[in-house]
Amino acid sequence: MNKCLRVTFVGDIPEGFLNNVVQKIAKNLNLEGTVQLVLIENKVKIIVCGDRDIVDQFIDHLHKGAGKVSLESLEIEPFLKDKDYRGVFRVIE
Repeated sequence: MNKCLRVTFVGDIPEGFLNNVVQKIAKNLNLEGTVQLVLIENKVKIIVCGDRDIVDQFIDHLHKGAGKVSLESLEIEPFLKDKDYRGVFRVIE
């Protein structure tokens, strides 16, 4: 069964975090969606979709991959897929 989540958090995000951590984890798990850094708020917004168990693994890996990055105001909520991500996980810059 498929599952989609919207994940948002605030933190001091190092350069390359979106590509080297978030996108890499998603690609390794064959997930689709997007990740975007909103500079004004210093907030990361992630939409991730895929198999329920794999999406849960993504969240676990995200916590581990964040390492020294403080994930403040972390929000994880269900998301209704409103567009086709075509099986790709993209970084929106």
